[in-house]
Amino acid sequence: MALGIAYLLKEAYEVFIFPEWVVTITLQWLPRWVRGLTFIIFATSMILIGAWKLNHSMVSTLLPNSKKNKVIDSIYETQTLKNGPKIAVIGGGTGMSMLLRGLKAHTSNLTAIITVADDGGSSGRLRKDLNILPPGDIRACISALASAEPLVAELFEYRFESSNEELAGHSLGNLLIAGMAEITGSMESGIQAISRVLDVRGTILPSTLEDIQISAFSKSGKKILGESNIGNQNDPIEKLNIEPSTPKAYDEAIKAIHEADALIIGPGSLFTSILPNLLIPEIQQAIMNTKGIKIFVTNVATQHGETNAFSAFDHFHAVSKHINNSQLFDIVLVNDNSIDKPFPNNINSEPVSVDIEKFPNNIQLIQANLVNVENRYHHDSNLLAEHINNIILNKANI
Repeated sequence: MALGIAYLLKEAYEVFIFPEWVVTITLQWLPRWVRGLTFIIFATSMILIGAWKLNHSMVSTLLPNSKKNKVIDSIYETQTLKNGPKIAVIGGGTGMSMLLRGLKAHTSNLTAIITVADDGGSSGRLRKDLNILPPGDIRACISALASAEPLVAELFEYRFESSNEELAGHSLGNLLIAGMAEITGSMESGIQAISRVLDVRGTILPSTLEDIQISAFSKSGKKILGESNIGNQNDPIEKLNIEPSTPKAYDEAIKAIHEADALIIGPGSLFTSILPNLLIPEIQQAIMNTKGIKIFVTNVATQHGETNAFSAFDHFHAVSKHINNSQLFDIVLVNDNSIDKPFPNNINSEPVSVDIEKFPNNIQLIQANLVNVENRYHHDSNLLAEHINNIILNKANI
């Protein structure tokens, strides 16, 4: 366009004699390089102003005023979080969702590998009635990683309180996941579809697609069947089993473990959320073969019926004993914040003590303040995620 106009102007200057005012407004009294630079600066300014106004009008049209900050968040996620470390987290329950909520502020390359052994509550009922994988832990992780409106996430977590026995106790999120699984033809496809709807920052995968059951033997020799019954015992757990004993791991979960820069196991219910994943032989093998950093996060408080009176080393030892490998982890991250005030009696829990002298010398033990000030029997998601991110960055620099 500029070249064509230049040819036409040259032709016009050769054919016509312009009045004096044309000479003035075209700045012919200035050197040609000054005129050229002046017009370039003017044109560039107009382009920048036009682009800014165009973007402003598009944002104003598409988003209400209350949502404009999401554009900035989206740009930050696209430009920064997508370049964050690849982190795979293995576990389930409250511990995993708490950790994911903190980690999503550091990277969008997150993969949650979730236990599918839950057989209680809403998840257990849907598992039995519809013959699907239990959606409860999946729902919790989707809520933790969702970037959708808070009200949508709250709706996803809503649990019905109804006199209707068939509906009472069900979580809306569980029902949506179950429905999406039937629409798409499989649970894994249903998870992906729900994740797109709620704009989930990361990937959520079951550890296996098989219908596994867990059972435990207490120290007195009593056999306890089912995940929902294991936490209701006063007798300490000695051994945990899964049935079938060698279920096939989900291929995408294995791939995520191999590609991870860091693999996080825990925190969470030791015998019902963490170990059921680690007892899958292919998951164990993938963890041993991955080149990523392997971090085990011990709980900050004991769990009644599962880890009564457990210390940090007891958590580590229970995992090592069940998988017959004390060198599975590179780093064990423990809380060292001493809690002066005891827990309330109705919690049936106590702080996990740190007995660093019992850990093997080849394990790097990192102690840090990880406690949630408002909820002293849980980790602080931001503190835990920050320490994990620092560990990954320091290892990467080395």
